[in-house]
Amino acid sequence: MSVWGKILGGAAGFAIGGPIGAILGAGAGHAVDKMRDSTREAPEDDATRRVAFTIGVIVLGAKMAKADGVVTKDEIGAFKEVFHIPQEEMQNVGRLFNQARRDAQGFEPYAKQIGRLFRHNPAVLEELIDGLFHIARADRKITQDELDYLAKVAEIFGFDEDDWARIRASNMGPDASDPYEILGVSHKASDEEIKAAHRRLVLENHPDKLVAEGLPQEFVDLANEKLATINAAHDRIRELRQQT
Repeated sequence: MSVWGKILGGAAGFAIGGPIGAILGAGAGHAVDKMRDSTREAPEDDATRRVAFTIGVIVLGAKMAKADGVVTKDEIGAFKEVFHIPQEEMQNVGRLFNQARRDAQGFEPYAKQIGRLFRHNPAVLEELIDGLFHIARADRKITQDELDYLAKVAEIFGFDEDDWARIRASNMGPDASDPYEILGVSHKASDEEIKAAHRRLVLENHPDKLVAEGLPQEFVDLANEKLATINAAHDRIRELRQQT
């Protein structure tokens, strides 16, 4: 069964605790059982983490779309682009998405739970932020409210200000981004420092890491796009330096 087939009723056998387990129960239309008490976290087995991650992504995506006060058709369409949801699961995922939009609780508890689940694999957390950026760009502009939301998610995930600047730059588009910022280096960095930064980012953001985590194919696709952006930034810096 694909991860989408476990989103609501099919996830009942997973001991998903915390706020993610609570909203899962609410979205499925049944009481949250003792194994998913909202005060407890789930055991960190791989299957539970994958399901919890996917549910968390839906919730953060819904709250991302609402960050500027309006959920547009473009943003909902962007969500469907990032997550290629099978037609038979569309109703289930839509129900959870709508539940998250109505949920009075803020996004912070969900981000904290996802951050804890993947605290040893920041590349997974960075790909999640990239997916949220994709939703934010859907209406062809990213508002300050959306940037503030994304910055707070990044902070909760444990990324520092330099990491956030790099993630932000890599998602703002080639016309709005400094290639040095995408690689997280200064304009005064040596060629060796730039090469080392590029190599490190390629290793950290390689799609194989996400495959190993068993995450949905959609995130592997996003990782390939991110890798292309990193490589393009490196190539651009080399071109600029050859011109001087």
